[in-house]
This record gives sequence, C-alpha cells and structure tokens, in this order.
Amino acid sequence: SAMKIMAADDQPRRSRRYALLLAARDSEYVLKAYGGYFNVFVSAFGGGGGKDSDVCETWDMFRAVDGELPDLDDIGRYDGFVISGSPYDAYADELWILRLCLLVQEAVAARKRVLGICFGHQVVCRALGGRVGKARRGGWDIGIREVAMAATLPPWRFLDALRDLPQYAKITECHQDEVWEAPLGADVLASSDKTGVEMFCVGDHVLGIQGHPEYTGDILLSLVDRLSTSQSITLSFAGDVKRQLEATSPDREFWLKLCKSFLKTEES
Repeated sequence: SAMKIMAADDQPRRSRRYALLLAARDSEYVLKAYGGYFNVFVSAFGGGGGKDSDVCETWDMFRAVDGELPDLDDIGRYDGFVISGSPYDAYADELWILRLCLLVQEAVAARKRVLGICFGHQVVCRALGGRVGKARRGGWDIGIREVAMAATLPPWRFLDALRDLPQYAKITECHQDEVWEAPLGADVLASSDKTGVEMFCVGDHVLGIQGHPEYTGDILLSLVDRLSTSQSITLSFAGDVKRQLEATSPDREFWLKLCKSFLKTEES
C-alpha cells in the first residue's frame, strides 16, 4: 500500500518517495487503533511541514517480515528507507533478514537515506559490519529511558537543523538486543546507562535509533500487556513500566523532528 502526502498547491516543486520496510506484523491493537503500523510511521515521519510544504511525498510499504522487499533495481526510485522494529533477532540468519541486510548495503552504496528503528537500527549496524547481540546488561529494556547525547557531534546538516540539541532526551524503549559495536566509520550520537549505542550515524545518510520515536504511550502499554500475557515479562515488571508511563513521557516531538530532519535535509 502507498500513501501520498500532497503539497499545498497543485504544482509541487519536487516529490520525494520513501519505503517503509515493516519487520513486524501488525498487532491487533495497532490495527484497531491506527489501521496498522504503516499509518503510525507515516504520521510520525511523513510531511516536512514548514518550508518543505511544497514537496509531494509518497510512502510505500513493504512487509519485509513476510519476505516482501523492493527490488534492488528499484532502490534508485527512493529518497529514503525506514526499517521498523521487530520481535525477531537482527543477528538471526533467516532469509528475509539476510535479504534485508543486502538491501541496506545497496541503499547505502547508492547514498540513500536509511533510518533504522530498534531492530532496524541493529540490522543496519549488522549490514554495515558492526556487531549486534543480546543486551549485555541483561534482560528487557522497556519504558522511558533518558539517553545522553554525545559531547561532540559530527557536522552534518540534519543535526544542524537541531543545533540546540538537548544534553539528554527521553525515548520509549522496548528491546532485549542491542548494538555491541557500531560499524566502522560510524559516529555514536547517544548512549544510556543501559545501552552504549542508543543512536549512531554513518555520514549524513545512515541513522540508527535503538528507541522508538514513533511509539505513542498507548502502543507501548498494549505491547507490555502482550508481553506479560505471553509471560515474556513478569506481572510486577509490567506494573513497574505502567507506573513509570503514568509519571513520565518521552520527548516525542524532539525525536520526530530529528528523524524528519534526517530523512528530508538536502545534502549541501
């Protein structure tokens, strides 16, 4: 399926096309509340707003988890690719994961924007030669976590758009795997006391984020319920997460602004 975000007037100055590579199947809750993850991602990352409102944007969805990916020959048609989270392990050798790694390598070679979220962040790392595995500090990281931005940041234009970067920012987390070692040539942009690589970039065309900028509080709550029902997490852990969510919330606007800036900032 595809979604068009039309420009304000009938004559867009240029058009941009993005592919969302869904590495998870829609949950019952997300289908009921949002019509699927595709809508969640497009409403989070779609539309530049501001001076970009004369750009017509098209988003295509590929169910990567079911083996559906763009043809390598079609990479040139896209400005950027977004890879979602997933219940699967980014270091597993299932065919669709290996094919996804290959697509990442080709997209990066073509200097397309590649944004990886959670599992996507780990897959991008793996595809580019970094190391990924089970979280070294053990167990699940679920809830709102404060991450610290690196003291010195690389001079990329998508970061310039956010020059007054906060020293810390809160993000929604839900993972038990992590990046052990960022790829060669990567800059680590953020870390936390649980995870050394919360965010990294390679040049100005690859960005990986371990947390979930796109998650709303209700999506996380429904996921916590599913995890406790399936006994992946204990009821008391689920209760702790719910209490935390009542007390605090992520800096969602900051993360969405960062992701949009990354996907849409023109290279000089």
